[in-house]
Amino acid sequence: MNNLKGFAFGILTSATFGLIPLFTLPLMAKGMQFDSILFYRFLFAALALTGIMAAKNESFHVEKRDIPVLVLLGFFYTASAMFLFWGYNFMSAGIATTLHFTYPIFVTLIMLLVFREKTSWITLAICGVARLSIGEGTDSSDLPSLTDHPSALGIFIVLLSAIGYALYITTVNKSRVQKMTGRCLTFYVFIVSTILFAIKAGTNQGIQPIPDWMSFANLILLAIVPTVISNITLVLAVRGIGGTLTAVLGAVEPITAVCVGVLVFSEPFTPNLAIGILLIIIAVTLIILSKSIQSTLRKIYRAARLR
Repeated sequence: MNNLKGFAFGILTSATFGLIPLFTLPLMAKGMQFDSILFYRFLFAALALTGIMAAKNESFHVEKRDIPVLVLLGFFYTASAMFLFWGYNFMSAGIATTLHFTYPIFVTLIMLLVFREKTSWITLAICGVARLSIGEGTDSSDLPSLTDHPSALGIFIVLLSAIGYALYITTVNKSRVQKMTGRCLTFYVFIVSTILFAIKAGTNQGIQPIPDWMSFANLILLAIVPTVISNITLVLAVRGIGGTLTAVLGAVEPITAVCVGVLVFSEPFTPNLAIGILLIIIAVTLIILSKSIQSTLRKIYRAARLR
């Protein structure tokens, strides 16, 4: 049952995270810079969590020895968000989010090389499918971006976002802060991110005022749906099924982002994207059924040896 809940939380994390472009692109169209957008995103998210934790009488206490890890997590999450939003300037939101989905590959490599975690053939297969989908999706003919061809700089920037998110997931999974409640851990990560983006915005043109009520509504939704909900379910998923499987279930994220791009922002839906989405759906199905598949294969192998 815990594994089933972990899978459900992992899929919910990805589905909500994939909605970032839905609330972000209208704000950028209003002239807001990503430093200001991200400052408001994490400020409102921290305030929302404050209200939730206060209503549930949850403690905000954190041990002193946990503070350095929380600050490090804040840096990783801040870097991931900053580079992803920056990537929107170089390519469509759907393609940028699909590129961001390379993070399962980086999570798998970190867990394999640093923590010596055994990686099943299905996990490696999913990473291969993710990479194949990215290769299909980044064809220059598919990019309704500011330029007809994605620059190497743009791709590099979004890959940095993926690395930041992979480091965030593995740190949550392997550090002592994993014992903290999901809301408390997320609250302090948001506080660190808010401070960092306030400093970053201050070094540029400062924090921009919110243009209008519609922008305010988009910022609130950006803070709640792909931030508060996504991060709380991320922590719960990592606890339930581990960092590698949680990262692989991020396959739902580019599907959500591509659907938003096509249905809301009129981005083209090409055969390459369709193939990529189909492969991702197959990959998610395989990873959920992985234990059953491997158990069946072992039985078949044993039966064949007996003959």
